[in-house]
Amino acid sequence: MPTPHLSAADGAFAPTVLMPGDPKRAARIANKFLDNAELVTDVRAMTGFTGTWKGTPVSVMPSGMGMPSAAIYVTELVRDYGVTRLIRVGTAGVYQPDLALRQIIAAESAVTNSNLPAMIGATEPLTAAPALLQAARDTASATGVSLLTGQVFTSDVFYEPTNNAQERHTAAGVLCVEMECAALYAIAALENIEALAMFTMTDHLVTGQHLSSDERQQGVDEMIELALNTAVRAVQG
Repeated sequence: MPTPHLSAADGAFAPTVLMPGDPKRAARIANKFLDNAELVTDVRAMTGFTGTWKGTPVSVMPSGMGMPSAAIYVTELVRDYGVTRLIRVGTAGVYQPDLALRQIIAAESAVTNSNLPAMIGATEPLTAAPALLQAARDTASATGVSLLTGQVFTSDVFYEPTNNAQERHTAAGVLCVEMECAALYAIAALENIEALAMFTMTDHLVTGQHLSSDERQQGVDEMIELALNTAVRAVQG
C-alpha cells in the first residue's frame, strides 16, 4: 500500500530495484533501457518506474542524496513493497591516485563517518551480498566490462572542511567516496535482503580531473547496463 513517500500500488515494484540518486537518472534508465516501463510513483517528484530488461521484471527508484534520504526509500521498498534485491547505481569521487576516471567499482564493503548504521542497530562490517557481488564479477567478465571491487567511504559531508578524511582513506586503500552505500548495506543486513552498490568514477579527488557531461553519461550508461545484466544473472541463479 502507499507509504508517506511512495504512491505505488501493491505489487507495483519488481523484486529487483535499481537505485540511482537522481530522479532524472531514474527516468533515463526507464526510458533508455527498460521495455514497457511504467511510472509507478512520483511523490515529491521522486519518480519510480517498473518495466523489464531481457524479460526480467526490474524497477528503478531514486534514493535522493545522502544516507537519511536513501534509508527512507530503501526501508519502504523492502518493508512495504516486498523488494528483495537492491542495486545502487551511482557516481563517486576517486581516492586512489592510480584509479582512472570512468572505472566501474562494485563496493565489497563500506566504511562511514555516519552514526546512521549504528542508530538503526546495524553492526560492522557493512558488506555487499556475496551472491550479488559474484554475479557482478561474472557478468563483467562475460561482457568484457572492467570492474574493480573493494572498499568505499560513505560520507555524511560533501564539502569536507579539510583533506584529512581523504588522506586517511587513501592511505588505507579505500577506493572512492560517495554518500549512500553504508545505509543501503546496513538496512539490507537488518532486513535480510540482497544489496550491491556500483559506481562510475566521475571525479578524481587526487588529481583534480573531472569527466565532461558526455563522458559522465557514457560511463554511467555502461555501469547501468552492467547492473541490469547483473540483476538478470542473479534472478536466474
